[in-house]
Amino acid sequence: MSTTGAGGRVQPAHPGDPARIGPYRIIGRLGSGGMGTVHAGLTVDGLRVAVKVIHPAQAQDPEFRARFRREVHLSARVQGPCLVPLLAADPEADAPWLATAYAPGPTLNRHLAEHGPLTGGTLYAFATGTAQALAAIHAAGVVHRDVKPQNVILTPAGPRALDFGIAHAADGTSVTRTGVLTGTPGWISPEYYRDGTAGPEGDLFAWGALVAYAATGRLPFGGGAPDAVAFRVMSGEPDLDGVPRELREIVTTALAKEPADRRPAVAAAEQCARLLAAQTTQVVGGEVHLGPARAGDPVMAQWDLPTLDDPRWHAPATPSSRKRTITTVLVAAAVAGGLAGAAIAFPRGGSDHAGRSDQSTATASPAAHEDSTARHTGSAAPDGTTRAPEPAADPRRATVPTDPLAGVPDPAFTRAGDETQPGDDEWRASTVAGSAAEQDVARAVRDDVTAMLATKDMAFMEPTVTFNKRAQTLMVTGGPISQLPDEQQEVFRRSGEMAACTALARRLGDDPTAWPYGRYSVFWKDSDTDPEPNILGFGEATDGCYHQTAGQWQGDESGMATAQIPSSDRAEIRVADATDKAITAAWKVRVAEGNGVDPAAADNDISLGFDPVEKAAYVWMNDPDGTLIGRAQRDNFQDVVTTTACRRLVSEYSRNKAWKYTRWSIAVFEGNARFPELTGSGDCMR
Repeated sequence: MSTTGAGGRVQPAHPGDPARIGPYRIIGRLGSGGMGTVHAGLTVDGLRVAVKVIHPAQAQDPEFRARFRREVHLSARVQGPCLVPLLAADPEADAPWLATAYAPGPTLNRHLAEHGPLTGGTLYAFATGTAQALAAIHAAGVVHRDVKPQNVILTPAGPRALDFGIAHAADGTSVTRTGVLTGTPGWISPEYYRDGTAGPEGDLFAWGALVAYAATGRLPFGGGAPDAVAFRVMSGEPDLDGVPRELREIVTTALAKEPADRRPAVAAAEQCARLLAAQTTQVVGGEVHLGPARAGDPVMAQWDLPTLDDPRWHAPATPSSRKRTITTVLVAAAVAGGLAGAAIAFPRGGSDHAGRSDQSTATASPAAHEDSTARHTGSAAPDGTTRAPEPAADPRRATVPTDPLAGVPDPAFTRAGDETQPGDDEWRASTVAGSAAEQDVARAVRDDVTAMLATKDMAFMEPTVTFNKRAQTLMVTGGPISQLPDEQQEVFRRSGEMAACTALARRLGDDPTAWPYGRYSVFWKDSDTDPEPNILGFGEATDGCYHQTAGQWQGDESGMATAQIPSSDRAEIRVADATDKAITAAWKVRVAEGNGVDPAAADNDISLGFDPVEKAAYVWMNDPDGTLIGRAQRDNFQDVVTTTACRRLVSEYSRNKAWKYTRWSIAVFEGNARFPELTGSGDCMR
């Protein structure tokens, strides 16, 4: 479980989330996973931190708690450049936690999927920084054991290595279960496959594969079944085509089959630093120092990734939180004497600058400022008068073409009506976005999928978007996560299909004679090396994206199933609770008035939930005694629902610019039926 957020985004806190953890004020979430939750926190002086809290079920496992305690011990020993420093921890708390400096940015995996391989000075800076991080880890007597793209964050201040969940001390002490293979196929050394040896040399092997992957976007030992990857690692040659010549020599040495033939991390770092310095010709006296990353270092001088910021980090503290006293913590010296159950604070050391520099705020350009001023204050007309400001277009009102190619004589997309299911070969042949138009569409799809999943606390299922021009198909791929619950995989499918369909339909409508993509497919990978991911769904954007009958939106069982999943969005929770209570109260009044409704219907349970995919509120009634069998009774219930719900949905839509729900659908569960009967659907705005 990573302790960073993707791209600097802070998600809203969930009901029941703590207001404080140790000395940190919690302002939201950065993510969650099988081990626990990562919260966004602030120190009293405004330093951004990521606080990882272990799930209660894991905390009850003595072996897991021992492993977490060891992670804290080892992380506290490691300080150095391009690392995410551990700031504090309490492994003995009822809910064990640790806090690190916050590192915004994508993982290497995600960056490559979205932007392609690293090039030029940025690649050399990546190789240098990650080698320096390993040198610092090894100097502290620790072996990382899980060097891979998911464990490297590309922050605006440089690369950052993280996650010591399966690290162990170089002296061999470890609580890793015997007989269990740790690490990820493709990033495991030959000697570990042969006899389980996991030393600093194994980290260097994974580092060599990491740099090759960063330079080419390809796995140096390919993908496929884990045993096939293992065979190539132990006996095959890596694919280094595309790695710059000077860097290839260092990478080749790191990928040597025998551990003794690999140079130590400090030597690799020195070699890479010399190459990096040659990129800038700023080496003073031919001497390269491996100090902490700072603005004047070659790594920072050549690193070229944008500064990220999130307004949620700047939310003011509530008055009550300002008055709270900060919990007293022990100094790092307590680590040497063993953990006695109190929270432990660790010195920030040389990496503090890196943690703070990640938080710098992007500065708007003068042109952007002028444009913003004109929108808010109006602009001068030729006669000297001031025009009223033009209202900004509401993105919620943007239409999605039902048939974007209607009337187009020679469209670039030629596979309309082709119902052939995309195959694994087409998926494997797909590539990351290349042109500016592809990048725009990929970004729109990723953002839309993430926004939909976040409302159900599923933002951890990060999508990857690729294109196959020959197949004229956009691919949305999730994972790798094995044994994902079916209901979560179904929400990912629906989100991926809707995001791809709407983005493609709009692009086809804007540029039908040049844009070649009109089909989409959604895949799921169970593992990094999965050669044949599961295809969850596919379709095309030329026949409408929403479920409609005779031009009217209709709810369906899939939307109903998604709506039944509890929401994690604060606004949705608030509106659902208030609307549910209002519908229940209004229904009781309607039943009391007679109207031919069985009086027993007043006691039926009514619930409400939201489907973020088709932007609809679903209201359902459990009717165990069949009190809503007749048409008149159901018409009464629908009238109560639409009158009460629409009033509240439209009110929220008018005052909350992030609110998208105006559609409604009604369902009834008769008797002990497992599946609902949908009795009506509509749109409050029509």
